Amino acid sequence: MGRSLVFSTIIPLEFSQNPRSFSLLNHSKLCFPQRFIENSQSGYKKIQLLNLKLARKVCTKAALSEITNERKYPKVGAPSTGPISANHLIQVVETAAKTGAEVVMDAVNKPRNITYKGLTDLVTDTDKMSETAILEVVRRNFGDHLILGEEGGIIGDTLSDYLWCIDPLDGTTNFAHGYPSFAVSVGVLFRGNPAAAAVVEFVGGPMAWNTRTFTAIAGGGAFCNGQKIHASQTDRVEHSLLVTGFGYEHDDPWATNIELFKEFTDVSRGVRRLGAAAVDMCHVALGIVEAYWEYRLKPWDMAAGVLVKVVFLQMLLLHMQLDSISLFEIVVLINGIVEEAGGTVSRMDGGKFCVFDRSVLVSNGVLHAKLLERIAPATEKLKNKGIDFSLWYKPENYRTDL
Repeated sequence: MGRSLVFSTIIPLEFSQNPRSFSLLNHSKLCFPQRFIENSQSGYKKIQLLNLKLARKVCTKAALSEITNERKYPKVGAPSTGPISANHLIQVVETAAKTGAEVVMDAVNKPRNITYKGLTDLVTDTDKMSETAILEVVRRNFGDHLILGEEGGIIGDTLSDYLWCIDPLDGTTNFAHGYPSFAVSVGVLFRGNPAAAAVVEFVGGPMAWNTRTFTAIAGGGAFCNGQKIHASQTDRVEHSLLVTGFGYEHDDPWATNIELFKEFTDVSRGVRRLGAAAVDMCHVALGIVEAYWEYRLKPWDMAAGVLVKVVFLQMLLLHMQLDSISLFEIVVLINGIVEEAGGTVSRMDGGKFCVFDRSVLVSNGVLHAKLLERIAPATEKLKNKGIDFSLWYKPENYRTDL
């Protein structure tokens, strides 16, 4: 029996009637989120999310910037999806993310059962149930792939070229308080590079929850609810809205980022701290903020978001440091969106970024060099103090092109 994932009568959103028994061959028959059309008879119109060949109207006020970077930054997205077709891969990725989102939506207005991984680092039963549901979809379709989950760790064949990064609930603290934003993110790497990703962002608030879905495939563009999206064209820091994040450890990188937060607050329109890395990166790809940076992220935090940026003009939504944010949140973010939308991804010292790095700077591309004028020296000071910026984590025996 079909069920709505929305607790509001204003903007209904439907998921597949039977997402956990999803058949790739019948994917085109599934029901996906609706897009609001003001003048339509019913008020809503269905969108085919995965038909990447169709022309789509831009769903953000931002347009592609005609201004190129003064410096070219290496692309992070995978050159291809490997032996698995792009359509097949993104279908499974999106279905897995939406299946996890169904679990979260079922729980969003119910009491939470909260436990702690640290003094303030929360985990809920919903995190675990969402991850279990996602794993069912992935393992049913790709039983030999390697999977890295925030709650369950590493499972599968370490010799596989494919590594799935799953964040079943990015922004658990926000979820626990009923505060947007939080998301479910699923990303897959091919030989260490983001190949496909989907992020289901929860928007609205108590009694009015809704979702929007970001998807990206390497070389195929980035989309929000089926419409192609672009990074902004803002070329002045003083006209930009920025986003950052802080980990749970109040260490030297945390203190450095507090200072960066202060600096950019003084010279921009503002710096936001939303608390969900995958969401932050998707917002850069969508063109509603100009940049996002963070130390101590994890692969699950960045993989999906990075791909979202990479797919759009090969933009990547990869996160900064992997230590304080879940590895899943990073991987799940869509790498391709940022690059294909004209954006840029690098480490916070300006070097080439990969999902296993400990810092990330994602921007609309136009502002990247200007942001690095302040961010890179601060990061170099941390390195000179002996702060570890080596690769955060890479599964043993996992083959990469990095």
